[in-house]
Amino acid sequence: MGALGGALASVVIAIGASAALFVGANWVFDLAVDRWRRFTAASGALLGAAVGAVLAGNDVAPGPILLWTIGGAAAGLIAGAGLGSVMSPSAPARQRLTERGRIVTFLGPAVLFVALGLVIPLIRTIYLSVFDDRSVEWVGLANYGEILTNEKSIDLSGWADIFTSRLFFAAVALVAVGLLIGMIAGRRRGRVLEPLPSVIGPIGIGMFVLSFAVLSTLRGTVMNNLWWVVVVTALSTGLGLAAAVLAERVRWESVAKSLIFLPMAISFVGAGIIWRFMYIARPPQKPQTGVLNAIWAGVGSLRPGTTGSWVAVALIGAVTLALAGLCAFGIRRRQIGLAVGAAVSALPALWLIYRFLGPGVGGSVPGPTGEHTAGTILFLQEAPFNNVWLMVVLVWIQTGFAMVILSAAIKAVPTEMLEAARVDGATERQTFWHVTMPTIVPTITVVATTLIVLVMKVYDIVKVMTAGNFGTQVIANEMWQRAFTELNFGLGSALAVVLFLAVVPAMAFNIRRMQRADA
Repeated sequence: MGALGGALASVVIAIGASAALFVGANWVFDLAVDRWRRFTAASGALLGAAVGAVLAGNDVAPGPILLWTIGGAAAGLIAGAGLGSVMSPSAPARQRLTERGRIVTFLGPAVLFVALGLVIPLIRTIYLSVFDDRSVEWVGLANYGEILTNEKSIDLSGWADIFTSRLFFAAVALVAVGLLIGMIAGRRRGRVLEPLPSVIGPIGIGMFVLSFAVLSTLRGTVMNNLWWVVVVTALSTGLGLAAAVLAERVRWESVAKSLIFLPMAISFVGAGIIWRFMYIARPPQKPQTGVLNAIWAGVGSLRPGTTGSWVAVALIGAVTLALAGLCAFGIRRRQIGLAVGAAVSALPALWLIYRFLGPGVGGSVPGPTGEHTAGTILFLQEAPFNNVWLMVVLVWIQTGFAMVILSAAIKAVPTEMLEAARVDGATERQTFWHVTMPTIVPTITVVATTLIVLVMKVYDIVKVMTAGNFGTQVIANEMWQRAFTELNFGLGSALAVVLFLAVVPAMAFNIRRMQRADA
């Protein structure tokens, strides 16, 4: 309670000081036009009090800080009053002084904080990045060369394995399906390829799977960061868009959106701790306390031939039949996207039926005496896909952010455009893809670039859950380890500069877009 009370007191003091500065500065500058001597006296008192407080607070002047503050205010008051008696500018000069003084007073602290917190540390970091680990000997770009040539940062040795991975073949199959659908649809309209949603969907998913094939094979810190950018940005934006669209169609829209947005209120450290508990894997002989491994072990207990496995097969079979009926409906109505989507969705169900009837679903392994024990999944230890389980945490948090922004964009689509599309006979699906989506593309771009900047700097989740071990290292965490654990300030600073340069293009793109929108 003491810490909470102290934090609340700090917030109240900060707000009160800001309000006092705003009101007081306006009051002081109002005096400049008609009451010049009072203005100079008040300005001198404020400046003197600030100088006295800074001197005493930094132990430059001995004695209590309150005494120096009062003394400085008194000295400034006298000096200001004397100066006001000697100098008396004209009315236009006083007006100009008032306007410029307000600008300096309100922008000055912000510029000072930006300089102290961003600009000067950036210049200092760039300076340290060209020195050795103790910041003594000039090494030029050697630290940057270490980042680009070290196998821990970029390891391309296994590039040939990309073309033999199952993910690569799955990606090629999805892209081929999308192209085939596009060519069939395009032939009806006299085109080579028709860019329908049923075409873009498989191709987009195929490219996403291809990124998994590439980035799970090419290892290293930099590659991990690229993997984070691709997966978190794509999934957070896609799931946020889906949630924004679907939430508008339910009765309790505000409740649904609040639940999806709720993880945004949790810090990255808190979210990392929550999901680390969910991923816990205990020895197979002990009860599983991690939520996911407990579910996995429970599913594994439904071995082939048991009553539970037959119940699971019946339920999954019903879902499969429903998807088959939906696929047939899509074929009959010539809705290729619906038919393909239902067919693809039925594949995991068919696989589960096969596993329940044959070798069984994972989560259960035979022991040395023939009894079955829990077969756990080491979510955080098994590389390279342990990186994906870390990404899930950030996707869980950022989906709510994307949903809120995109939901506002969807609601801002002019109703006249939607009504005109419906009058022309467009279905809800066609209205969404051909009217709503093109309208909100700028907002999707802003959300995506904002997420890229955030993901490039990811640190907390990795630090809390794996500390960068088991092949999960990212640039921000390695920067911390190099600079503050190994005390290699040259390489740590170089990593910080690389991270800064990586986020600059996305930030510049966003700023440029906002400038064009305002023009």
